[in-house]
Amino acid sequence: MPTIVAAIDPVTRIEGHLKVDIAVDTVGGVQQVTDVRTIGTLFRGFEKLLEGRDPRDAALITSRICGVCPTSHSQAAVLALDSAAGLTVPGPGRVLRNLVHGACFLESHILHFYLLSLPDYIPGLGMPPWTPAFEMDRRVDKATRELFLNHYLEAITVRRRCHEIGALFGGKLPHTPGYIPGGFTAVPSQPNIDAFRAGLNEILTFIETRYLPDADRLASLYSDYFFVGRGTGNLLSYGAYELDNAGDAKLFQSGRVVNGAGPVQAFDAAAISEDVTRSWYRNADSGLHPSAGETNAQYPKPDAYSWLKAPRYGGAPYECGPLARMWVNGEYTNGVSVMDRIRARAAEARKLAVAMDGWLSELLAGDVTVFEDWPAPQSATAVGLTEAPRGALGHWLSVEGGKIARYQVITPTCWTISPRDGAGQLGPLEQALLGTPVANAAHPVEALRVIHSVDPCLDCATHVMHADEAAKKWRVS
Repeated sequence: MPTIVAAIDPVTRIEGHLKVDIAVDTVGGVQQVTDVRTIGTLFRGFEKLLEGRDPRDAALITSRICGVCPTSHSQAAVLALDSAAGLTVPGPGRVLRNLVHGACFLESHILHFYLLSLPDYIPGLGMPPWTPAFEMDRRVDKATRELFLNHYLEAITVRRRCHEIGALFGGKLPHTPGYIPGGFTAVPSQPNIDAFRAGLNEILTFIETRYLPDADRLASLYSDYFFVGRGTGNLLSYGAYELDNAGDAKLFQSGRVVNGAGPVQAFDAAAISEDVTRSWYRNADSGLHPSAGETNAQYPKPDAYSWLKAPRYGGAPYECGPLARMWVNGEYTNGVSVMDRIRARAAEARKLAVAMDGWLSELLAGDVTVFEDWPAPQSATAVGLTEAPRGALGHWLSVEGGKIARYQVITPTCWTISPRDGAGQLGPLEQALLGTPVANAAHPVEALRVIHSVDPCLDCATHVMHADEAAKKWRVS
């Protein structure tokens, strides 16, 4: 058969703007994806927005990069600022950061399974926003479909509860003002501690009685997807959720897995670089470590096709996210695939909710120290590394004359949905899509299942473009 070229544009049920071009051909008697390009279609200018500002603005501004993982950006920013000033955050401040960050994690995981990914496998309610939809292989009987749909509706309420309990300490979610260099702004009261625990218990019950069984149920119905969407098998975690004031022990450890096998290897932030050979940025800035990184847009540019840069670790592409974290922790090592990502995310949600219950018990109500005054440095370089729901998140900061001179953000979506690099290596999602069987190239739901399994967040990866009407050319702001 002739090669069929198709575009999923835009990819829906994700945050942001993503286009995926695929070529479908028959290989070995199987119609499958033979070529792919993942395309971030908008430019992100937050790094430029921060230049010249007071460093304390970073947590508030970068949280606006994304409405689903705002606390992750705030956490990365304040970790960098803490490091720049040589501060140790008081225990209650550390715990409050973890609890509000955890509430956003749980909201995102529940959102992903029920509202963003599950509709790839079961027919919806026969009305917008469930229609129009791709045709799909129907493996769910009427009773199971009703069960999934009922839990879908419950999930809407439960994810709201996640934001509600996070707002008890954060003031509001998304975009809490609670994260400040040196600690947190909230002073815990007993009513808020009790209300947080009540909401967390509801969420944990939902995870244990709905989310985990539903993830296993879906995996049993679509067990062939344990063999779809592997990619390189390279997995990366920065680590997150500090368990002591020194930040040495973390709930999620840092580390790497190479080719989906072997022992967990050490992570070294010095090995990170950003390639922009196939991205709409100036080639002179390609291959830089993010501490020296630049965000100089160049559009149009020959052979480039995405506003996402291509982060590499030791020159290699790496996937990040719940599967990477759980694998590095030694708590999920079944494999690397569509269904492994779904099951690992559900298992991680329970792990985090249980940990949050323990952290809540560490809080004492009343006049406790939740922050240390932050002595603004005139000159400093620092990095804040943490995890967002979708994976490894890093903020690299340089301060000169008391103002931000340079700021670079590498988001998990840039890791996982990066374009090709100068060596011709495909990004992790591009590699995961290769070989995916596609029954109907006009309705490539199989490819969509692979895409959604990594939970893309293009709001984190790309942003803000407008047209120059006079020149009829695109230019970035």
